[in-house]
Amino acid sequence: MSDNQSWNSSGSEEDVEPKEEPGPLVGIVDLSGVLSKWTNYIHGWQDRWVVLKNNTLSYYKSQDETEYGCRGSLCLSKAVITPHEFDECRLDISVNDSVWYLRAQDPEHRHQWIDSIELHRADSGYGSESSLRRHGSMLSLTSATSGYSATSTSSFKKGHSLREKLAEMETFRDILCRQVDTLQKYFDVCADAVSKDELQRDKIVEDDEDDFPNTRTDGDFLHNSSKEKLFLSLSPKGINGIDFKGEAITFKATTAGILATLSHCIDLMVKREDSWQKRLDKEMEKRRRIEEGYKSALNELKKKSHFGGPDYEEGPNSLINEDEFFDAVEAALDRQDKIEEQSQTEKTRIQRCSPVPPGDVYSSAGTHRFSDKVEEMVQNHMTYSLQDVGGDANWQLVVEEGEMKVYRREVEENGIVLDPLKATHSVKGVTGHEICHYFWDTTYRNDWETTIENFNVVETLSDNATIVYQTHKRVWPASQRDVLYLSAMRKVLANNENDPDTWLVCNFSVDHDDAQLTSKCVRAKINIGMICQTLVSPPEGDKEISRDNILCKITYVANVNPGGWAPASVLRAVAKREYPKFLKRFTSYVQEKTAGKPILF
Repeated sequence: MSDNQSWNSSGSEEDVEPKEEPGPLVGIVDLSGVLSKWTNYIHGWQDRWVVLKNNTLSYYKSQDETEYGCRGSLCLSKAVITPHEFDECRLDISVNDSVWYLRAQDPEHRHQWIDSIELHRADSGYGSESSLRRHGSMLSLTSATSGYSATSTSSFKKGHSLREKLAEMETFRDILCRQVDTLQKYFDVCADAVSKDELQRDKIVEDDEDDFPNTRTDGDFLHNSSKEKLFLSLSPKGINGIDFKGEAITFKATTAGILATLSHCIDLMVKREDSWQKRLDKEMEKRRRIEEGYKSALNELKKKSHFGGPDYEEGPNSLINEDEFFDAVEAALDRQDKIEEQSQTEKTRIQRCSPVPPGDVYSSAGTHRFSDKVEEMVQNHMTYSLQDVGGDANWQLVVEEGEMKVYRREVEENGIVLDPLKATHSVKGVTGHEICHYFWDTTYRNDWETTIENFNVVETLSDNATIVYQTHKRVWPASQRDVLYLSAMRKVLANNENDPDTWLVCNFSVDHDDAQLTSKCVRAKINIGMICQTLVSPPEGDKEISRDNILCKITYVANVNPGGWAPASVLRAVAKREYPKFLKRFTSYVQEKTAGKPILF
């Protein structure tokens, strides 16, 4: 051990590696850009400006709002980045129970974000190699010992004797360090002396070989004086006056004192072991209870996660099973029914009235670019919709409530349920013209339709034809739907005087430049027909025809393509539940609106 490597009297090393000042992360590139972030089940995916900087991921509503502060941020030190199994553009970032669902514009950008995030995490300072370098990776023996002593003394606030013994060990350590310095200097001088002696001895031997030894009268060789000088140089008295024997005895005493103090410390720690064990058992039990509570809370959180994440949306890869899907849809529909019952009273107070055009307005398709398509749809409904449900049509009766019957044919295409539905119903006191008028006129739409969130007339083609865009209320976990359709109302002229008056409303999907597809909704396709025939029974005597003499036979057919995948059992169950409720609600509304008013044939 050389002088520049020895300990000084304070017990610290002179050559301790200097601490490196924390500096910027080398090779780390900040990243920012637009990512789609899942907000909630109402608004779905929304574009956000995302910034990756200083091991933190932050997002803003837009790039222009960065100066107003971020809307949320995640520290990436303990973050878990999970690329989605099926969506090549999506990545999920979770920190404990906080999860961000993000989507890049393409797989290449997703890989770029994942690589940058992983690079930030690798040099984040959380257990990484660079963090050790930044905080100093070398500790001297004495500083480590000092740290241990300080920690030990602070850990035994009640054990005064143990603390005193540790302080004694500090003193012994300082003495031992000084003794080691002294002995090292002695060993270094001895080593230098031995080296010089070997050189001198080699020179004397060479001189003796060259010349014959001369003898003196006393018989001694001349070079005996050189040997005396040689042994004199090795005398301990000549080495800086160090008493080697005394130093060795002191060194032995110091080490004996250290061993005795360590033995005393061990005895004290053994005596306190029982109390420490009790404290440890108590802490372990407390930790066990906390862990159980954490697991229970985590399970509850996972149960509630159905209402947040996009993985529980409808689709073939949805994490929610059919039973849970059905229960969620049914619960949402029940809530909508309750809300509708509460608001129905308010609706009846609002009296809406729109002028009814004369009957001859509805006798033709009108003149517009969809005239031929409307005429084709009317003829198809009159030909096929009024056919009997028996025979080879394979109609299955699914609901029967009084005069109302609902039939269904099961049809699937590419895994999507496309079941046609057909309902027949008889309503007293109203005419087919009145039924079709309230069904077609958008003025009254919100009074009886409970599934629509909003709608607007995109274009008015003629007095009896409009193009309507409407969005339906979302029923979680199904995606929100929108529909763009042409709605036309027609009076079908009778072939002979014995045929009943027939009115028809047909709604079928079309395309329009003013109502393009959006990412918020799934576009459904529809082909719906409402065919109403008015039957009049002759009044007694000369009495005028009243509403008691009127009966309207309704045939309602619906072909709906939901536009996306959902469990077949759920779609069929919802259709079975909602269509009868819709017919009853609508016909009751028309009866209330026409009561006491002149009959409209």
